[in-house]
Amino acid sequence: MSAEDLEKYETEMELKLYREYRDVVGLFKYVIETERRFYLTNDYEMQVHSVQGEVFFEVSMADAWVWDMYRPARFVKQVRVLTFKDVNVEELNKSELDLPEDSGFKG
Repeated sequence: MSAEDLEKYETEMELKLYREYRDVVGLFKYVIETERRFYLTNDYEMQVHSVQGEVFFEVSMADAWVWDMYRPARFVKQVRVLTFKDVNVEELNKSELDLPEDSGFKG
């Protein structure tokens, strides 16, 4: 496989992932972003832990969708994330979810 073929494949996968995101985002209430992944979920719990002066976050989600083009199944029943990095949680505003059909993304 040439570098050009690999780049074309990754571009097609990114476009497919974006389209899937566009189709499912309206089903969810929260966006949760960690240093490694981006999740959509309707239910989550976040706990802050401190051990010997080190702070870390534990985020649990149920029935989530994960932005990851390399996963064969992006819907997951349970997710548990442990991280020392920031966790961003946003509640989605349903009026912001009206994404344009043509996003300008070219694949």
